Amino acid sequence: MKISNYLDTEPTEEISGVIKREVITADDGAPRFCMRVFEVAAGSSAPAHSHWWEHEVFVLSGQGMVVSEQGATPIGEGSVIFIAPNEHHCFVNNGSEPLRFICVIPLQR
Repeated sequence: MKISNYLDTEPTEEISGVIKREVITADDGAPRFCMRVFEVAAGSSAPAHSHWWEHEVFVLSGQGMVVSEQGATPIGEGSVIFIAPNEHHCFVNNGSEPLRFICVIPLQR
């Protein structure tokens, strides 16, 4: 069992304005999934992309939009989002506070 505060996980900033913490990984003994916590700064966005795996996302705080081929949908604290495999998408923070969310994906081997 692992119990920790997500802030204890070293953040990475691969894209300006987007911080990622991989809070549960294979290094913790997780055999199938990785849990990540993202923080998107006000006025920033994650790049549009797609991949073979699905996303399950839970918005912890802030507000923004998830953009897909179907258009832009507002999201905020408490939103639950399912993104199907190969669905083109991105997260945009159009609020004044950080947009913070949990994202669960299959382990990448």
